[in-house]
Amino acid sequence: MVGGMQSASNEGFSDYKRAEKKALEILAGMKSVTPKKVDIELALLVAIFELHKGTASGETVGAIVQGHLKQLVPFYSPKNPSQG
Repeated sequence: MVGGMQSASNEGFSDYKRAEKKALEILAGMKSVTPKKVDIELALLVAIFELHKGTASGETVGAIVQGHLKQLVPFYSPKNPSQG
């Protein structure tokens, strides 16, 4: 059964990578519409709230975003050379 669980995990990751690729394509299109990063940032955040509209409160969506940020920030932070 472990193999089935691994397969489900791989499928979930593949779904994520397809969604990530599409999001980056959308970002490229947004950059061609406006050079203002704040406009793009707000529009992307609105999209997240719209994704959950009618199923989660604003506070819940905010907590979801914060949870994702806790996972992503270390990935995008500069690596400490002493941690190798």
